[in-house]
Amino acid sequence: MSTHGYTLTSTWTGNQGTGTSGYRDYTRDVRLSTEGRPDIEASADVPFRGDPVKWNPELLLLASASECHMLSYFHACVLRGVVVTSYVDEATAEIEVVGNGGRFTGATLHPRVEVADESMIDEAIAAHEEAHEWCFISNSLNFEVEIEPVVTCARAEGRA
Repeated sequence: MSTHGYTLTSTWTGNQGTGTSGYRDYTRDVRLSTEGRPDIEASADVPFRGDPVKWNPELLLLASASECHMLSYFHACVLRGVVVTSYVDEATAEIEVVGNGGRFTGATLHPRVEVADESMIDEAIAAHEEAHEWCFISNSLNFEVEIEPVVTCARAEGRA
């Protein structure tokens, strides 16, 4: 067993001169930073008075689940001898808002994967199960993350 630590600084940048003196008197803007990486300008989601062009916590959580599955999937594919040539995930999630709180009710990953050879398709599909078991993020969430993969071969579709 090993332990890994992570450090992140969240800095509120939405003070418009009067702090949080009223609900409409500040923006929900935040700068996320960590050493050695570009900052991320984030905000709340639009229904919660956020900036529509900035990343919000809900999207960042969904992005974390999607990327973690992808990276775990690549590891499973290498172990199974599957060569992935393309991977795109159109991930979705839902939240339920109740009063001033709420929660995620579920997320679905929709990875579209291309493999190098048609003989790899079955192993590529099976690798999603392992990736789901190994994904740190999905294993840490208190809602279901479903995986609905589609695996094809570029050569079989005439795009070799």
